[in-house]
Amino acid sequence: MTAHIDPSRENWQRFKDLPRNTPIHMLNLIKFRDLAEYPEGHPNHGKGLTGREAYAIYAEGFQQVVANDGAAMVWSAPIECVVTGPEGEWDEAFVMGYPDSTVFMAMVKNTEYIRDVVPHRTAAVADSRLIRFRG
Repeated sequence: MTAHIDPSRENWQRFKDLPRNTPIHMLNLIKFRDLAEYPEGHPNHGKGLTGREAYAIYAEGFQQVVANDGAAMVWSAPIECVVTGPEGEWDEAFVMGYPDSTVFMAMVKNTEYIRDVVPHRTAAVADSRLIRFRG
């Protein structure tokens, strides 16, 4: 199975081609690494953080970046069991809401987000899916 951490160029273009002035919801499915994989030179390299711990650092930084942009958690709950599909495929699932896609696009281009926040997500995530829905 191919892991997906970041969007492909084609998928990102499809996202950008959709209407930008309507609310959107983003379904996030996350599979954590057992141990976070920070690059050499990063302050957390070699600290033995789990993927879940590194993702918690990412989530905190993410919330700070979007705090004043109208983005908010729409739904989050612990996974209890898988009814259809393989057990253990995802560790976390949640839905984020954005007032429109321009807020999301501004976030992923934000220098502070790229420099200070994204490395925690990259270190934490073994596989993911990010699916856009009309809000």
